[in-house]
Amino acid sequence: MKKIFIDGKAGTTGLRIYERLGCRTDIEMITVPEAYRKDENARKDALNRADIAFLCLPDAAAKEAVAMVENPDTVVIDTSTAHRTLPEFAYGFPELSSKFEEKIKNSKRIAVPGCHASGFIALVYPLIEKGILSPSARLTCHSVTGYSGGGKKMIEEYEAEGRDFLLGAPRQYGLTQEHKHLKEMKAMTGLETAPIFCPIVSDFYSGMVVTVPLFKEDISVSAKELISVYKEKYIGPIVSYTDAMPENGFISGAGLSGKDGMQISVLGNDDRILLVARYDNLGKGASGAAVENLNIVLGLEKTLGLAL
Repeated sequence: MKKIFIDGKAGTTGLRIYERLGCRTDIEMITVPEAYRKDENARKDALNRADIAFLCLPDAAAKEAVAMVENPDTVVIDTSTAHRTLPEFAYGFPELSSKFEEKIKNSKRIAVPGCHASGFIALVYPLIEKGILSPSARLTCHSVTGYSGGGKKMIEEYEAEGRDFLLGAPRQYGLTQEHKHLKEMKAMTGLETAPIFCPIVSDFYSGMVVTVPLFKEDISVSAKELISVYKEKYIGPIVSYTDAMPENGFISGAGLSGKDGMQISVLGNDDRILLVARYDNLGKGASGAAVENLNIVLGLEKTLGLAL
C-alpha cells in the first residue's frame, strides 16, 4: 500500500485532493497533527516517508518542500507554479501526447498545470503540433473562472456577509499582462510570444471557460477540419470534444463545476472561430489533474477516484 502525504492539505486544492482520496483503499494517508502542520521537521519527515507527496503550497514554500525531499524514491506532485516549465519536472497533462504521459509515468517530479493554462494549452498545443497554427502566431485568450481559484482569502471575500457590492459583477484581472500562467502557456504550446491574456473572476464558486479566438487566416485548415483534429486528439474519458457545449446560445462557466473532466469545442463560423475549453478550476484545473497524475504514477486507471 502506497503512502501519500499532502503538504498544504488545509488549502482549497489540498482539501479537494484529500476528498478525492478519502474513499480509496489502495493508499495510506500520512498526516501531520494540526499543531505541527507548519513545523519544518514534521513536514520533512512526512515528505520523506511518503511514496507520493502532493505539494499544495505557495511557490516559495513548494521550492522549500522539494529541497527537503532526500528520499530518492519519493515522487513529488507539485500543484504550485514554481516548477511547471523546468525540464526535470514532467508537465502533468497526459492527454497532450504519449510523450507527456510517459514522462509522468517515469518521473519523480511532476508539475500539475495551472487552471487557466490547462484550457489554453489543450486548445493550442494540437494545432501547433500538426502545423495548423504557426508558433509565431499572436493569440488572445479570455478566461472566466469561479472565485475558488483565488484560494481561501478570495473565497472568504465572496462569501462574507455584507461583502463589497462590486463582487457581484465579473472582475477582470491580470491587467499588467504578467499573469503567472503565461510562462507555461507559452512554453508548453511552443508559441514564440505569450498570448494577450484576459482572465475574469465571477460570482460563482467553481468552474471555468477558456476561449481562444482565431481568424481563418490564422490557420491552415477550415473550422470543420479543426473539429476533426480535436476529436482525434481528445478521445476521453477525461478530455473530450463535444458539439453540445452551448445551452440555448450560452455557455455557463459552472457547467462542469465539481467535475474532473474537460470539454473542448469549436464554435463561431468559417471566418471567426472560437476555440473553447470548459472544466472546473478545482477539477482538471487543479485537484482532479493532480489525482489523475497520481493514478498514472501508480499504474492505475487514470479515472480512479475522479468525478466525471
